[in-house]
Amino acid sequence: MLFSIPTALALALVGPTLAIPGVSPATVSQKSDAGSSFDISKVVTTPEIPPKPDVVLLVDVTGSMGNAINNIKNNLASVIATVTAGQPTAQFAVASFGDLNDLNGFQVNQGLTSSVSALQAAVNSLTPDGGQDLDEDWINALYQLSTGSVAFRTGSSRIIVLVGDAPSHDPSGGHTLAATIEALKAQHVRVIGVDVQSLNNKSQASAVTSATGGIIIGSAANEVSTAIVSGLKNLDVTVVPDVVSCDAGASLAFDPASVTVTSGGSVTFRETARVIDDASPGAALNCSVRFLLNDSPGGDAFVQRVTARVNPLGCYNCNPNPGENLCHITTACVPTPFGNMCLTRPGFKADGVANDNIRLQWRLVWATGAGQEHRVAVKPGQSADTICDRRYTGDNVCKEVVTGACLTAASDRDVRFGDIVADQAVMMMGGGEL
Repeated sequence: MLFSIPTALALALVGPTLAIPGVSPATVSQKSDAGSSFDISKVVTTPEIPPKPDVVLLVDVTGSMGNAINNIKNNLASVIATVTAGQPTAQFAVASFGDLNDLNGFQVNQGLTSSVSALQAAVNSLTPDGGQDLDEDWINALYQLSTGSVAFRTGSSRIIVLVGDAPSHDPSGGHTLAATIEALKAQHVRVIGVDVQSLNNKSQASAVTSATGGIIIGSAANEVSTAIVSGLKNLDVTVVPDVVSCDAGASLAFDPASVTVTSGGSVTFRETARVIDDASPGAALNCSVRFLLNDSPGGDAFVQRVTARVNPLGCYNCNPNPGENLCHITTACVPTPFGNMCLTRPGFKADGVANDNIRLQWRLVWATGAGQEHRVAVKPGQSADTICDRRYTGDNVCKEVVTGACLTAASDRDVRFGDIVADQAVMMMGGGEL
């Protein structure tokens, strides 16, 4: 079945429904112990066309290009509308070239602009003429475009769409293919080759597109506009996480460090947030990350914020149920004002653990008269067969062990106690005696 050019173009532009470009989740807040880390699966969906595109339509205007030029004239507005629908900041320019010594030599017919009328006028001015032999003069045109004849915007995705039906002289206008490729790469310009007939007969076009990260597309003369849109949508986008800032005490790392995907595709990063050992309990540590697309910021949709909320140290809970009790045999899982904890025998503390290592052992602030001041709590699984300092007796037994500020249970236990300060106050006024 045959379609008209406008119908075919419309079908090509619709395509499958894509996810909204940006990073997901954009905001993450998670509790974490000091000295620990947590992983986040981060999905970045790229825009269907590379961001902030500066697109130069470079058109062969020798005599054989009449039908292709007419196709561009008839469908230029649709191409611009499609690109700007996804990339509102897109700009276009129009340039043309002929053969050596042709009156239709290289020229910039319209500099970069978002004005559809100005661009349409430039395309309408293209008149096919000349062409003395098979080879044309587009290597020179590419060189001129990459060395200042068009003023690309800072941070733009720079794209030249080369539309032609023949290879180029080499050298062309005094510039070789190799020198032109280097000039394009220096300006981060990617070339899309629209091969109307014999553009790549000498493999020059494929050499340029391959070296610049572009693509070459075959096209009949009456399908040039469709090919242009297809080429833009099939360009690659390289996504790089860029940590803008992190509060002291927190850091972020990403695996992999960068991913390249066809525009419109999604990539997944494993993001690891780490909290330093001596982070202040209760602190909220914030990090901001932006995801760069082809070395440029992707905008607000590609900014992510991570908050690590540092848990109070120690204060791990235990589960007293048979088969679920993780306390060491030298301790017992018993109730405290802050939930069930692994408590030592009276007068004992953790084995081989410093008195101030509150991650592994701590004394509790008991209600007045509870008579439990001599009990030490330890992390589940920690052995406790070491006798406390004999200098301390009575209520001061094991006083050398640091008292824990048990506002919540530690992060790797399923059950948390004391999240509501008022409840703690009631328990400490007499509700927690053993």
